[in-house]
Amino acid sequence: MESHSLSSQTIRAKLPTQSLPRAFNGPNPKSLFSLPSFPSRISPMMPLLTSSRRLEIHRRSTSFTRQTSNSSSKFRARAVGSDSGRQLDVTRELIVLNSALTLVLGVGNRVLYKLALVPMKEYPFFLAQVTTFGYLAIYLSILYARYRAGIVTKEMVAYPKSRFLLIGFLEALGVICGMYAGAMLPGPAIPILSQTFLVWQLTLSVFILGRTYSLNQIAGCLLVAAGVVLAVTSGSDSNQMLAGIAFVWPVLMVASSAFQAGASIIKEFVFIDAARRLKGKVLDIFVVNSFGSGFQALFVLLFLPFLSNLKGIPFSELPSFLKSGAGCFFNIGNNVSGCDGAPMLPLLYIFTNIAFNISALNLMKISSAVISSLVVMSSVPLSMFLLSMPLPYLPQGSSLSPFFLLGSAVLLIGLILYNIPQTQKKDTEL
Repeated sequence: MESHSLSSQTIRAKLPTQSLPRAFNGPNPKSLFSLPSFPSRISPMMPLLTSSRRLEIHRRSTSFTRQTSNSSSKFRARAVGSDSGRQLDVTRELIVLNSALTLVLGVGNRVLYKLALVPMKEYPFFLAQVTTFGYLAIYLSILYARYRAGIVTKEMVAYPKSRFLLIGFLEALGVICGMYAGAMLPGPAIPILSQTFLVWQLTLSVFILGRTYSLNQIAGCLLVAAGVVLAVTSGSDSNQMLAGIAFVWPVLMVASSAFQAGASIIKEFVFIDAARRLKGKVLDIFVVNSFGSGFQALFVLLFLPFLSNLKGIPFSELPSFLKSGAGCFFNIGNNVSGCDGAPMLPLLYIFTNIAFNISALNLMKISSAVISSLVVMSSVPLSMFLLSMPLPYLPQGSSLSPFFLLGSAVLLIGLILYNIPQTQKKDTEL
């Protein structure tokens, strides 16, 4: 065995180029050893390790140990790559900034939805259809503009539509099941049963994406869900909450969460699969938003007679109902009453909801569906706190029980537990 201690010398090593990716077990091989394009006659040669961007030495020499054998040679290096660390820091900063933005928009989305229902209290079904079909027009317009600007390529638009069809179908099923179950369940039971969304996400990401989670991440997710339940119920009598309710309705609400969780995991799969199909290019989020929303709108349109009957609106009276809803939305017409705050509040909600959906999808793209869901769930107690205060058009406010503070504390502990850094191996074999 020969041992050499090197500090600033130039190192040149001949290694088979095909063995490098398989043997490298570090966090990001491309960022530690960036191989430039060489002519084919010298492609087997590794670059000179003289630049500090290739090998950074922190007050200690870098040791290379060569083990000589009859069959093969191994080099073991312990090094700190400045490019790797810089890219990881940038990724963490992007995730933190996008998480903060998504959290703020999530809180604003929930608060403004409650305010938008003040003038639209008789027309929540109309508001839901506006968000479904209106967003499709907005997303397609943005997608077209980005396509003309060259941001979205033909390869991105040509991505297989079967994935988006499945996303739209699952989201439409989630909406329909949620509406049917929500009509039969008591109010406090709905947010509790909806927390199964995160459990479904963890389970589906393991089977569909092949993800693995540590015990502290699983415990953190469960604590976040438990914290939201505590904060939302605020001391209500949960033992009697489902008394007299048929078993099918809680099951249907859990199924609604499963469908929506499945749609979110498939969106994450689309980003991962598109990076491979597009040879490293990142699929534009408006491609996912536009085609996913398009298929969702198609399935909602097909189920519209059932949805209108569910809301007590006969399908034959649906056109006149939509006309009255539009009059209240824009606060115009002779028969408009009780629509104070429109159209300002509904429009504020729509724009905020669009920004929130884009931000949440972008966070999913750069991190994961589970992290995006944790941030969205964290907005629930914060929005409840704001809604407990006197607001314009909601001057009465409300009081929060000690269970709210307890639930918020449990949620915070869950987030900290999920984000505890994992130990990573720093030994790299070449």
